[in-house]
Amino acid sequence: MHRRFLTAFIAAFTVLGLGLGGAMAETSQEKGRRIAEMVGVEPGFRDQAVTGEMILTTQGGQSSTRRFEARSVETGPEEARSILVFQWPGDIRDTALLTHSHGGGRDDDQWLFLPAVSKVRRISSSGRSGSFVGSEFAYEDMVDQDVEKYTYNFVGTGPCPGGGTCNIVDRFPGGRSAYSYQRVWIDSRRNLIQKVEYYDRRKAHLKTMIATGYRQYQGRYWRAQKMTMTNHLTGKGTTLTWEGFRFNQGLNPNDLSVNALRRGL
Repeated sequence: MHRRFLTAFIAAFTVLGLGLGGAMAETSQEKGRRIAEMVGVEPGFRDQAVTGEMILTTQGGQSSTRRFEARSVETGPEEARSILVFQWPGDIRDTALLTHSHGGGRDDDQWLFLPAVSKVRRISSSGRSGSFVGSEFAYEDMVDQDVEKYTYNFVGTGPCPGGGTCNIVDRFPGGRSAYSYQRVWIDSRRNLIQKVEYYDRRKAHLKTMIATGYRQYQGRYWRAQKMTMTNHLTGKGTTLTWEGFRFNQGLNPNDLSVNALRRGL
């Protein structure tokens, strides 16, 4: 079983949670962590792939669209490799973000491949607050949000954006981050992430991400079909849409490596 608490395109990969019964009296911190641990628990898979679009929207309502493919491979307990490769339009074609996710509270590794200069650039921990290819998603929004990297506090219950009841949990990063904390709405029935509010270092509400259109694949994997990130300071937005999830295609982990990026995609 896998325990992950995810955002962005990795969140589209693993979003099912399983309930725990018989909980004894617990603090709000303990309850927050317990709920966080229930997000992302599902029967294991070897690999998966999906196609999608990134739609950028300006404050004035103008939009532009990019198409991409994303792949993920499990490489061990709490270890995975993921890659997102842009396919269209031509000015961003073959630009790729590679992520190696680690469990146990270890920092994840990220690299960006820039085809125009044929270079692979490592994303430093200080650089993860930067915008991912001009979108409203930061690099740190695109990594596996390992439970061990945060402390938690249960806020209460409230309505989910799409209906039903959500558990509301604050999570506080233990390492370097652009955020002081994130407030997460989690569907209490299936433990699916419905909404995330991001607060900057001054605790001002910076961004909000809404996940919608969940579908179940193969009777076991729940995946969001759309994630919309809104920047409340700039008025800009970015929407990620996903379609055609495919599982256990025999993907090779070596194809999701820095050497593979350097050889070209």
